[in-house]
Amino acid sequence: MSPVRFLTGITTSGTPHLGNYVGSIRPAVRASLSPGVESFYFLADYHALIKIDEPARIQRSTLEIAASWLAAGLDPEKVTFYRQSDIPEIAELTWFLTCVTGKGVLNRAHAYKAAVDKNTASGMDPDSDVTAGLFMYPVLMGADILMFNAHKVPVGRDQIQHIEMARDMAASFNHRYGEHFVPPQAEIEESVATLPGLDGRKMSKSYDNTIPLFAPREQLKKLIAGVKTDSRLPGETKDTEGSALFQIYQAFASEEETEALRKSFADGIAWGDAKDILFERIDREIAPMRAAYEDFMAHPEKVEALLLTGAAKARAIATPFMAQLRSAVGLRSLGAAAQTQTTKTHKVALASFKQYREKDGQFYFKLAAADGTVLLQSKAFESGKAAGQAIAQLQRDGATGIAALQTQLEALDALAQSSATQALAAMAEAAEKK
Repeated sequence: MSPVRFLTGITTSGTPHLGNYVGSIRPAVRASLSPGVESFYFLADYHALIKIDEPARIQRSTLEIAASWLAAGLDPEKVTFYRQSDIPEIAELTWFLTCVTGKGVLNRAHAYKAAVDKNTASGMDPDSDVTAGLFMYPVLMGADILMFNAHKVPVGRDQIQHIEMARDMAASFNHRYGEHFVPPQAEIEESVATLPGLDGRKMSKSYDNTIPLFAPREQLKKLIAGVKTDSRLPGETKDTEGSALFQIYQAFASEEETEALRKSFADGIAWGDAKDILFERIDREIAPMRAAYEDFMAHPEKVEALLLTGAAKARAIATPFMAQLRSAVGLRSLGAAAQTQTTKTHKVALASFKQYREKDGQFYFKLAAADGTVLLQSKAFESGKAAGQAIAQLQRDGATGIAALQTQLEALDALAQSSATQALAAMAEAAEKK
């Protein structure tokens, strides 16, 4: 059975907080340890440019977030861990998706609508201070997801709309150019989809109500002491519904621990005692990771090396897939076409690879001429990554690649093999001229 691909990222615009941990980092790291899962983790520094114009802050945040993931147990040997801006194919795919996404869809994006509503309420021009980056960032997010054909994307409930948009983009592209993208699905942990902050609103850097993930123990205790509560006195029953303190505790505690605190609320626990319980429970989980985090922060060169290695792994998938998409939309070499038009095999001038997934869950690819003639047909691969690597080998090695992959290709007659060899040679020549 083919592995399920998980993909998640965090925007490099601030210091990771507990909301990032329970809503993204922790579930994603757990998913990476599950059998039959292929995981992709990225630092969304392109996204950061939409709202941050402080270069040093973006650089610092990139280090902090990478160190947080690594300290939380992410194993770069078992996953693909990369920085978004190290994958140029993502920017190119963003443009491809821009060309198949309706403006009306983007008009309904939550962030854009919120900005317009705020301006309208203030009597300003609706688009005042709204950049094209803010308007278009759902497309960039779609490119992040679709570049690696992620099946599941761990997100907070407020991010579901972006996954639905990515599904729409995949469907629009597939309708025009053939089946290239897998429609992604949102993966949500219901109890921790949105973690409240110090003031009871969603924990967010925008509200300045966050609790830094790796705050020193004493700072963590002080911040938790500041979690907003009501004025009920010790001995008075406390409501768990709507309690930021209880919701944060629930995100870290087991069912038994949660029920114990629920009973304490009913019995009238003092707010100070409840906060002490919350502090101890969070610190018990976070403390073992703190030393590793501090070591990565002290040695940024270690983090940089891991990110560059991850980028190479990511591009081993993205580069051949992007070549396939370029060909699909018609961005093909004119020189190769002109050269082959004078031969009997001119039909292979516009040959292109198509990778797809069948109902059996296996991945396949074929090399087809412009008239639809299949020149090469693969056998089944267990993952899209393996199929993509085979395509890359064929594009790189041509006839030698056909021979090397003979057991992974369906039987070819002499004419088809000759045509495939010429098509690959034309593709290689076109690539050299770029």
